[in-house]
Amino acid sequence: MKYLIPLLFILQQFTLFGQTNTDNNPFRQMYDLLPTPNSYRTASGMPGKDYFQQRADYLIHVTLDDNNQILRGKEKVTFYNNSQDALTYIWIQLDQNQMSQQSDSYIIQQHKLENKTSSEKIEKWDNTFDGGYKIEKVFDEKNKNLKYTVNKTMMRIDLPMPLKPGNSFIFQIEYWYNINDRMKLGGRSGFEYFKEDDNYLYTIAQFFPRLCAYNDVEGWQNKQFLGAGEFTLIFGNYEVHITVPEDHLVAATGTLQNIQNVLTQVQQDRFKKAQKSFEQPVIISTMEEAISREKKKSNNQKTWIFKAENVRDFAFASSRKFIWDAMNVQLENGTSMAMSMYPKEGNPLWEKYSTKTVAHTLKVYSKYTIDYPYPVAWSINADRIGMEYPMISFNFGRCEKDGTYSKRTKYGVISVIIHEVGHNFFPMIINSDERQWTWMDEGLTTFVQYLTEQEFERNYPSDRGEAQTIVDYMKGDKNKMSPVMTNSESIHQFGSNAYHKPAVALNILRETVMGRELFDSAFKEYARRWAFKQPYPADFFRTMEDASGVDLDWFWRSWFYTTDHVDISISNVNYKKVLPKDPSLKEIALMQDLEKQPENISKLRNKTAINKTYNERDTTLNDFYTTYDENKSSADQFTAYEKLTSDMTPEEKEVLNNTEHFYEISFERIGGIVMPIVYKKIFEDGTEEIVRIPAEIWKMGDKEVTKVEKSDKKIISFILDPFLETADIDTQNNYFPRVMLPTRFEIYKNKKSERTELNPMQKAKKEEINRP
Repeated sequence: MKYLIPLLFILQQFTLFGQTNTDNNPFRQMYDLLPTPNSYRTASGMPGKDYFQQRADYLIHVTLDDNNQILRGKEKVTFYNNSQDALTYIWIQLDQNQMSQQSDSYIIQQHKLENKTSSEKIEKWDNTFDGGYKIEKVFDEKNKNLKYTVNKTMMRIDLPMPLKPGNSFIFQIEYWYNINDRMKLGGRSGFEYFKEDDNYLYTIAQFFPRLCAYNDVEGWQNKQFLGAGEFTLIFGNYEVHITVPEDHLVAATGTLQNIQNVLTQVQQDRFKKAQKSFEQPVIISTMEEAISREKKKSNNQKTWIFKAENVRDFAFASSRKFIWDAMNVQLENGTSMAMSMYPKEGNPLWEKYSTKTVAHTLKVYSKYTIDYPYPVAWSINADRIGMEYPMISFNFGRCEKDGTYSKRTKYGVISVIIHEVGHNFFPMIINSDERQWTWMDEGLTTFVQYLTEQEFERNYPSDRGEAQTIVDYMKGDKNKMSPVMTNSESIHQFGSNAYHKPAVALNILRETVMGRELFDSAFKEYARRWAFKQPYPADFFRTMEDASGVDLDWFWRSWFYTTDHVDISISNVNYKKVLPKDPSLKEIALMQDLEKQPENISKLRNKTAINKTYNERDTTLNDFYTTYDENKSSADQFTAYEKLTSDMTPEEKEVLNNTEHFYEISFERIGGIVMPIVYKKIFEDGTEEIVRIPAEIWKMGDKEVTKVEKSDKKIISFILDPFLETADIDTQNNYFPRVMLPTRFEIYKNKKSERTELNPMQKAKKEEINRP
């Protein structure tokens, strides 16, 4: 028994002070979900005093074989160990191996035979393409071979001796690979073939073995590249020599170093003009020049040299089909060149919109994050792709053959350019771990994309961002949903989950929960803190709270860790008025109440059905001299009221005889997500008023809460979420009194054969056929 008492005391303490698994209060703190703060990442969301990140510098030489669609390369890599750990090996990403015949991406694909299955789909199942890196040599700076092991899309290089903290190691790799036909095999890079003029357009990325990240959260990044989860990378400096056919134009990460060797004098002069143009793009290589190159096809080669500082990756595009235009962009702390390359198939749409959209994107994203720090931002037109890399992006959208384009195509092009160029900020600068958390770059980019679109054109038709746009997804089948906080490779409904939902969540925070000023300053602080560093989800969540002074654990938990939805209803409204203490006012109030009562159906009909009542025929029965009306005030009641109010002030008497209207409003939380309550009051005189109640009204975990409204004017209706700002999935129950909101259905006319009746001979024949 002596052991039982302390045990009971411990259990009691846990019950009183602990967070138990049965605690379903939506406002419980996220101690059970967030990692423990430490000296690397603090509880405030800032990098800690021991925060570190590795670095790798690259010297790369590649040659593009335009006849055989092969890329051959050699790289020299200097890896800097900035951690506190001695490393005995390093890991390299071989992302091109995703295209190999032995790739897990192909092996784990689920296939299904439909009644009709396309030949293209079956070809993809077979995977006869000889993709993936062909590693020819791995050696150190003294040309000594290094031991290495290839594990699918990863390669481990064993070091001759442990690499101590603060030291660096130089290694080299020689390799080649077949470039994939992106239009047939898919992929984030590859080539597009134009049969009409027998030319190729190359968008080349993941073209060199890259260092894996080694950090305080994951150690070595060790998740294989399966296709959905993008990249976990470290920063470094690049010098890249790209040898291509002489008549190709090349766009790439970084600044072109040998412009005088690769451009004509006329093109150089146009480029200088573009550097001085801040309003309109300048054509550097015209469509006529591009068409001429398409026909001539030089067999000579030319090398373009680019340098880029403090970037996490490198990509380039190359083709003789390219038209090139550019303009300069004035930012708060400097300038940056906005540039586009596109084939003639993109004109006139791309010439009109691409570079201007790049410039607009740099300005707006800089406003909400940090000033764009790089010297250039490219938009490259490639069919059926939207993909981003530092300073360069590949974007879809083509005109019809006659040069026309629809509104849908126009806005699609503008939106994809905004989105992919916006990725320069997330994750190219604010360098999140894409392999683990897609939403940290896609969701945040989509959110700022929405802001950028709305500043591009008033009432721009944004697909994502506003709360009501996520409703159809949120009210869907929960078995086919994943929480936003799900690893990139395991997400159901990828676009809705990782792009759309987080973007809407952030817009709701900005518009409804925090307000624009608080949100914008906190969001900008997150970008400032983690620029050129690698944040994880907890760093974002904690920074947003730390910089705004708003506890948002309830919001992160519900929007990012669950598949719950928002559905709040006005379940009831009780309308009441004060019964005055003043007998004369009370008498008037009671008479008014009686007059407003509806008349019973029997009484209404008896007015005409009964000619004369007995009382009306015998007037001696009227005793109005001896009876009295209970609704009339007596002298005693007046005396009592005078006594009650004898020592009251006029203000106190006014309270007793309040003539205002009182409404007790009940709100029911049907969905799992708590939200601020926003409702509109519509008065009898046609005026309106908005009420905003913070989400903390639900802090006790209630399923129903009530508020009392008093008004000197009569309220005739209440509307919950009148501005569609909370993603409430059921607006039918947001009205009191209820309002019938129509949905649409289609009417069609049956085909003649379906509605023609059978004649007697046809009926007999049918019966004969069906007779056993």
